[in-house]
Amino acid sequence: MYCIIWFMEIIPDRQQFVSFPFFKLDPVWRRLSDSERQRGKTEFREVAESYRDRMINLPYSLVGVRGDADFFFWRVSYRLDDFEEMTARLLNTGLGKYLSQPYSYLSMTRRSIYVEEHQHEGQEGNRLQIVPGLNKYVFVYPFIKTRAWYALDKKTRQEAMTEHIAVGHKYQSVKINTTYSYGLDDQEFVLAFESDKPEDFLDLVMELRESKASAYTLKDTPTFTGIRHSLEDVLNLLDKNAVDRVQSSATSR
Repeated sequence: MYCIIWFMEIIPDRQQFVSFPFFKLDPVWRRLSDSERQRGKTEFREVAESYRDRMINLPYSLVGVRGDADFFFWRVSYRLDDFEEMTARLLNTGLGKYLSQPYSYLSMTRRSIYVEEHQHEGQEGNRLQIVPGLNKYVFVYPFIKTRAWYALDKKTRQEAMTEHIAVGHKYQSVKINTTYSYGLDDQEFVLAFESDKPEDFLDLVMELRESKASAYTLKDTPTFTGIRHSLEDVLNLLDKNAVDRVQSSATSR
């Protein structure tokens, strides 16, 4: 159910662009005929799937979870222009004409200054490449630190982050992906936590609230809990007959 389907080549030692576009459906779309809705969904899906050789593009549903957005993509590419081109084409499909984008976050990968260089390449904070999508849920939010954080000396910040990282390592079922937005978008970071156990993520966040670094958090909302599906199933969840189609698809696998 959560297999990843893309053909983008992973390039060692090259930073990636990361995009999280969120989509909200105009309810008017549900009043269209069945054939028109289906045609719009097919157009939308075909455009998205045509970029499989250029980017990682993972769909997540927010139906029943958030009221201000219905689904979002987690996109990873080596070309910023790919996001522009793909989004323009998506919004001009039969479905896309009924979608708005209440949120959109842009970031890049880079090595963290708080993770020692000798640590393993695959460890969080020391990766230039992210390969997401192996878990059912993802928890995404923008993140900004206070100016007082940057006024601290390097040793104090390192101590706080070492404690912060140690807490994260206690929760092995939760994988963190930190990407950087300095100068690219309003926030400083975009955090994406992947897990099959929402309860573990909840406990992790509660424990992190007591860490020293947490005192220097300026903003870490809105928070989105995305449920991983195939793009076809995500789009079918927008439809009036969604439940039957999703259940039928899952049964046939």
